Amino acid sequence: MPLKATARAHPIQGLVKYHGMRDTELRLPYHDSISVCTAPSNTTTTVEFLPDAGDDTYIIDGEAVDGRGAERIRHVLDHVRDLAGFDHGVRMESENSFPSNVGFGSSSSGFAALATAATEAAGLDLTRPEISTVARRGSSSAARAVTGAYSDLSAGLNDEDCRSHRLDTGEGEDGFDPEEDLRIVTALVPAYKETEEAHREAEASHMFDARLAHVQDQLVEMRDALREGDFHRIFGTAEHDSLSLTATTMTGPAGWVYWKPETIAVFNAVRELRETGVPVYFSTDTGASVYVNTTAEYADVVEEKVAETGVETQIWEVGGPAEVLAESESLF
Repeated sequence: MPLKATARAHPIQGLVKYHGMRDTELRLPYHDSISVCTAPSNTTTTVEFLPDAGDDTYIIDGEAVDGRGAERIRHVLDHVRDLAGFDHGVRMESENSFPSNVGFGSSSSGFAALATAATEAAGLDLTRPEISTVARRGSSSAARAVTGAYSDLSAGLNDEDCRSHRLDTGEGEDGFDPEEDLRIVTALVPAYKETEEAHREAEASHMFDARLAHVQDQLVEMRDALREGDFHRIFGTAEHDSLSLTATTMTGPAGWVYWKPETIAVFNAVRELRETGVPVYFSTDTGASVYVNTTAEYADVVEEKVAETGVETQIWEVGGPAEVLAESESLF
C-alpha cells in the first residue's frame, strides 16, 4: 500500500460565497456556495505516513506550522487516519506558488492538496466529491478546490450531503465559454487577514439573516448564468455578492473592514472601464486583494488599467481539479 503521495490543487475565487458555519468542527456552511478555481496559482503538497513516527511534522513554504494552523491540518489528517484504520505519524510539506493570507484563497488550495495527497497516500479509493468532504474539514472552500473549475458545495448536515460537485457550463450567445475564455486580472493588496473569527461571529451581524435570504437568489442566478455562458450575469452576480458579503462582515461585532485604499481604487478603475463598454467586473473574497474578471480579448487592456492604481497584477485563467502528481514531483 502506498504511504506517500503528492498532489496539486488550485485556489478558488468565490462567486457566491458562504459566510458562517453551523458546525465549526465539520465546517458545515449555512448555505450552498459556488466558486471558480484559478490557475496557474497552485499549492503542491506531499504527505507521507510513517508507521514508526511519533509526532507529526508540518512544513509550509519552508516554515514549521504550529498553533491553530497545525490544529486544522491535524484535523484533516486525523480523519484520513480514521478512514484508513491506522494511527501512523505524518510528514507533510507544502509549497504555494502565490502569496498566502491576502485574499487569494490559499487555504482552499492548501487543504484540497492536503486531502488529495493524504487520501492517496493512505490507499483510500475515493471520488473527488468524497475527497471534498475530507478537505472541507480544513476549509469549506477547499471542498470546491478539490472538484475544480466551476464547483458548487452543497450545504448539509453530513458528508453525504455536504460535498462539492463540478458544474457544467455552456457557451454564451456571444461565444463566451466560461472555462476557456475567462481571464482574471489579480490585483495584489498585501494586507494579512484571517477569516476564521469572521465566520465564527457571522450570526451576530444584523445583516446575516438578510444575507441568508438573499443568497438563495444569487445561487439560482449563478447556476443559470453558468449554464447559459452569460459573462455579464455570471460576474455581475459575483461582484454584487462580494458587496453583500462585505456588508455582513463589516456589521459583525468586530466590524471587520478588509478593504484598503488600493482595493477601492481598483473598484473605481473597473467601473471606469465598464462605462467605456469593456466587459469587466470586480470580486473579492475575505481580504483586500481583488479579482478583476474579464474576457481573453480584453485582458491586456484591463491589466494595464488596473496596474495604473499601483498594485501588482497577474493574469490568471480557470484551473482544473486537484490532481495526484507523479512520484518525481514529490517535495521530499
